[in-house]
Amino acid sequence: MSSQDDQKAEIQEFKLEADQELRFEVESKTEKVYLSLKAGLAEVFGTEIVKGKLYEFTAGAKIAVFTWHGCTLEIRGKTDVIYVAKETPMVVYSNCHAALEYMRHEAEKDNNKGPTTMIVGPCDVGKSTVCRILLNYAVREGRRPIYVDLDVGQGNISIPGTIGALLIERPASIDEGFAQEAPLVYNFGHKAPEKNSALLSILTTQLASNIKDKLEVNKKARTSGVIINTCGWVKGEGYKQILNNTKVFEVDVILVLDQERLYNELVRDIPNFVKVVFLQKSGGVVERSKSVRSEARDQRIREYFYGTVKNSLYPHSFDMKWSELKIYRIGAPALPDSCLPLGMKAKDHMTKLVLLTPNSGLLHHLMAVSFCEEEEEDILKTHVAGFVCVTNIDSERQTLTLLSPQPKPLPNTILVLSDLQFMDSH
Repeated sequence: MSSQDDQKAEIQEFKLEADQELRFEVESKTEKVYLSLKAGLAEVFGTEIVKGKLYEFTAGAKIAVFTWHGCTLEIRGKTDVIYVAKETPMVVYSNCHAALEYMRHEAEKDNNKGPTTMIVGPCDVGKSTVCRILLNYAVREGRRPIYVDLDVGQGNISIPGTIGALLIERPASIDEGFAQEAPLVYNFGHKAPEKNSALLSILTTQLASNIKDKLEVNKKARTSGVIINTCGWVKGEGYKQILNNTKVFEVDVILVLDQERLYNELVRDIPNFVKVVFLQKSGGVVERSKSVRSEARDQRIREYFYGTVKNSLYPHSFDMKWSELKIYRIGAPALPDSCLPLGMKAKDHMTKLVLLTPNSGLLHHLMAVSFCEEEEEDILKTHVAGFVCVTNIDSERQTLTLLSPQPKPLPNTILVLSDLQFMDSH
């Protein structure tokens, strides 16, 4: 069979009825899958599909195409999984949007703050997807909501190991996601929130304070409200973080995905004026293995420096002298009680700043470029300009080679070490 016949064999057509969803996955790194809408109306996670346009998806893509009225779709290429689902939670998510939109209308009347909504639940239940749907629906209504990402494991706004916020002004691109214009990002420096919950609480409180200031000066954003994505850490200290997030962000609505126990605990512990709603997860959500999560993190970091297939970036590599930089790590080993004067307690060692001397242990590590001035106390609470990666260390010349999205000079010479590493294969 010729290559032309091969191509024909890989084209599949699907006719969907109202309220149905076509779900497909692309796992193979060598495959590309193309989607086009032939007739009717359809959307992907709340973003409308343009009829006749070809959308490209590569390895790792998990897509759900939903139609309210029926449509005809064409898929080209080899998918690992593909099927039409008749049971979908999209109607429930749409009802959530309608309720939030009603709250926005009420806020507009009195020039008040629109609803702050937080999505919580264990790992791999579709929290990021629900956020994307609600944000897209809000923007399509002419709103300008603020998206807050507290999931340090994946990093939807910046890279993994960060928390951040983004003003959403247009629907997410179907194959690229939301436009990353001027995000507000704080460096946590770990891929797991339990690594330093004290630092995470400080950063979350600081982010909430900055968003509050932004809402006061931006009327459109104020009435549109805030949508918060969280990580899957919901037990013990993770549950306390959820309660803390509810308080510092002044959350109005909590959407609990897929875990009735968490829902009942929140109903018990959260004040009555906060609405707690239980939602079923989508049937298309699958649990990811550790290796898949790790690959997704590496891909996010690679895209930060090199861009995507459609939008390539060309990072810069340059040397900097050790003497030109101040490199800090947040967190120091705990002092045993026996080393302290009688009756004295140690300060919180997890938020202590440690000035580092450049050494071979920094190789391949990411470092945040802080906006902080000279005052060391501000480093913890200062958002970052971006990230660089240490690709080489020359002890003789006392220089570091940095991979950076922008050329020399850096916006600042105060750098904060991250636990995350990136092996630059280019």
